[in-house]
Amino acid sequence: MRIPLPEYPRPQLRRDSYLCLNGEWNLRFLSDGDKAEDYRILVPYSPESEFSGVNRTLQHYETMLYSTHVDFPDVDLEKSRLLLHFGAVDYRAVVFIDKKQILEHVGGYLPFTVEVDKSSFDLDVSVQDPGDSEEISRGKQSSEPGGIWYPKTSGIWQTVWMEKVPRTYIEKIEITPDLGGFHITVILNDRSRGSAVLTLEGKDHEIFTCEQSYIRIEDPRLWSPEDPFLYQFDIRFNEDTVHSYVGLRTFGVGPDEKGNNVLLLNGKPYFHHGLLDQGYFKGGYYTPASDNDFINDITRMKSMGFNTLRKHIKVEPLRWYYHCDRLGMLVWQDMVSGGGRYKLSVISAPLVIGSFLKDDRYDKFAREDENARKVWEDEAYGTVRILYNCTSICMWVPFNEGWGQFDSKRIVANILKLDQSRTIDHASGWHDQGFGDFRSLHVYFHPYRFKADKKGRAVILSEFGGYGMDTNTTAKKAFTYKRFRTRAELTKAIVHLYERQIMPAKEEGLAASIYTQVSDVEQEVNGLLSYDRSLIKVDVDEIAGMSRKLLEG
Repeated sequence: MRIPLPEYPRPQLRRDSYLCLNGEWNLRFLSDGDKAEDYRILVPYSPESEFSGVNRTLQHYETMLYSTHVDFPDVDLEKSRLLLHFGAVDYRAVVFIDKKQILEHVGGYLPFTVEVDKSSFDLDVSVQDPGDSEEISRGKQSSEPGGIWYPKTSGIWQTVWMEKVPRTYIEKIEITPDLGGFHITVILNDRSRGSAVLTLEGKDHEIFTCEQSYIRIEDPRLWSPEDPFLYQFDIRFNEDTVHSYVGLRTFGVGPDEKGNNVLLLNGKPYFHHGLLDQGYFKGGYYTPASDNDFINDITRMKSMGFNTLRKHIKVEPLRWYYHCDRLGMLVWQDMVSGGGRYKLSVISAPLVIGSFLKDDRYDKFAREDENARKVWEDEAYGTVRILYNCTSICMWVPFNEGWGQFDSKRIVANILKLDQSRTIDHASGWHDQGFGDFRSLHVYFHPYRFKADKKGRAVILSEFGGYGMDTNTTAKKAFTYKRFRTRAELTKAIVHLYERQIMPAKEEGLAASIYTQVSDVEQEVNGLLSYDRSLIKVDVDEIAGMSRKLLEG
């Protein structure tokens, strides 16, 4: 039986003990008064996807019940613990061991873990997904896909796995690099204080759990997209050993030689030449066929000269960030949007008349439900915590184009309490609240001309372009912002766009540009790659030449 995505899912906290539970499970759809429908599903693909083998959409009134049997070999539960991990389950998951409920988790994008007290057991996971409900973060998912909206993804969509750990074990680590080394905090499952050993480049460093230690590195080699060097290290606490890594880098905003505020990498001006990355895959929706699909997307974009990906309204499995870390790709991480039905007048007003609304007007942004706002905040702050150690993440993006936006100034302040090592684009596109480090613009329907921000903030073009070519890989009506017929026409248009608009803007002070987008998704055909990744829709050498001209200036 094929085991999809068998790689260890957590690259910065790795152990030798690992059991992957991906593969074929039983799946039952349940609803009141109706006969149950039984399937075999390939985990971790959502039932809506082709790869799952189900091709069935979970309705908001239904419940899915996943079932499998688990045997974890060679474990002494008097000396060890067994941890059961879920990468992500959309949206409400209840976990049962031998029919006994042991955990309920709410939220479709973040991992969760539960301890299991037996090594052989029946595992059931009950899942509900309210779909377009205001209460949930849903991103680009829609029950009525079309245009820039895509099909929903329900249930288990990231790896399910187990590991054996000692009774007292390293539960998490927190890594904060600088240009001379890194700070590290090791947290045990019982929150106790004790002596641990960190081994780096053959040298042992004594550190203590539950307190921050600093590991200084002689003659440090700094991380960048051009030289994505990672320091590998181990941490030992009594019988527990974990393997991890760190890249030494800093991010920030500061003046260039002309006095314009721009983005900084390792204390020096660095232009972010990037792409919008939706993270959808033909056949698997949220989940790729293999780990190589992640790698191929990143390496293809690097081959064209791009150094940044804006992960758009989705949180990826940790392995995606690992590949960005090791291959050298900066990441802007969006939070997953939620709220009620987006109001066209609110979304389009900045485009038509250039006006911005105050985001404490909850009624305008479909954010009147207080509990739904709290749910979103909990998930946003959880995203920061889960992804904190990722070397490549340089920017958090709480809100995009006003989708479910609210109280951004307070929320940015809370994010900064969790992480002061990265920059924050508080309102990507519009409904700018006039604070922070950035004036963030989306420009699709008219030529872009640089204008310095009146408040002196760095100016970033956080979405633009969206040029498309239909490759006939979808039967649905194709959507794009501007259509071209051939690969040569599309390539020429993109190169001209950069030469006539982006390069002059960069010379005047533009700090970043994010082109839409990496790949086609469903009916949206403005990718540099086709949806199935079988076709590169542009001339790689010409795009790479444009990139060199832009970056070398």
